[in-house]
Amino acid sequence: MRITPDNRLKKLIIIGDRLLIKPTRPDEKTASGLYLPPGVKEKEKVQQGYIIKAGPGYAIPMPVEDEPWKAEEEKIKYLPLQAKEGDLAIFLVGAATEVMYEGDKYFIVPQSAILMLEREEDL
Repeated sequence: MRITPDNRLKKLIIIGDRLLIKPTRPDEKTASGLYLPPGVKEKEKVQQGYIIKAGPGYAIPMPVEDEPWKAEEEKIKYLPLQAKEGDLAIFLVGAATEVMYEGDKYFIVPQSAILMLEREEDL
C-alpha cells in the first residue's frame, strides 16, 4: 500500500479514551471566531487543536458469571467518547503527551483533559 497524505494516519490505532489532536497555530482563529490568545495559552497551559483520530471509548467490564448459552468469543464493549474526529478541542496541555509522527506534531490527550469542543455540524 502506498502511503499518501490522506491515508498515512490510518495505521495508527488510538487506545481507550484517548484522542489524537493536531494543534492549531497559536494565531489561528476558527471560522466561528474561537480564538485563544497566546497569553492565555502560556499562563493556563491550554492548547487547541483538531481531533484527527479518536479511541473507541471507555471499556465496559464484562460480567464475571459464566453463562454457557453465550458465544465463546464476545467482543469488548465500549462507552463511546463525547469527542469526535473533526472537532476542535480546547485541552489541558499538562495531561497531554506530545508526539512527532512523520515530521508533524500531535498531542495524545485523554478525554478527561478536554475542556471544550466546537463541532462544525447543524445542531
